[in-house]
Amino acid sequence: MLKITSEKDRNSVRLRLEGSLTGPWVGELEHEWRTIQPAEAVSPVVDLTNVTFVGEDGKLLLKRMWREGVQLIAAGCCTGHLVEEITRSRPN
Repeated sequence: MLKITSEKDRNSVRLRLEGSLTGPWVGELEHEWRTIQPAEAVSPVVDLTNVTFVGEDGKLLLKRMWREGVQLIAAGCCTGHLVEEITRSRPN
């Protein structure tokens, strides 16, 4: 299960995730992300601090989101390592 909390104001857009990012929840995150895209040039933030598991499908989506300008925030060894792996990859 994945809980997505969307926070949007004039200066920022943030998605806070809690739970597992895999299976049908990947599609839910992508839908929410596409829905909250800001009109201005504000980079959305995805907070992975409370994510307990990321499947391969979730990793692919996070990589695509990062390539499109999303900032990824993580804490802990698992999600921290994942974000480091994604952000070290080539953005193209």
